[in-house]
Amino acid sequence: MKIAVTSNGKTLDDQVDVRFGRAPYFLIIENDQLEVVANPNLSAGGGVGVQTSQMLADRGVEAVIAGNFGPKAYQVLAAAGIKAYSVEGKKVKEAIELLKEDKLKPMEDATKASHW
Repeated sequence: MKIAVTSNGKTLDDQVDVRFGRAPYFLIIENDQLEVVANPNLSAGGGVGVQTSQMLADRGVEAVIAGNFGPKAYQVLAAAGIKAYSVEGKKVKEAIELLKEDKLKPMEDATKASHW
């Protein structure tokens, strides 16, 4: 499974970023291979959740872990068949392990209102 995790840094030891659309980095993991992607939408004026969701869909991501998701971002992810998981206060590697151990449940709705 190809997993993207929001991160405030470039390593698996960095924290899961609470923001989805404005997270500085996405760490994309597939078959124990790590790809670090700087978020190109970080300083865009608006619509970053939708743009970021589309970017991850275009990369073939199947699951996303972040602290929070806005309603538009969540809708785009759901429409693309990407499962969203909410985790806060964990390192990226801890969040990935929780997912692999089936200890995270896919979200059924956004965690934040628009423009939180």
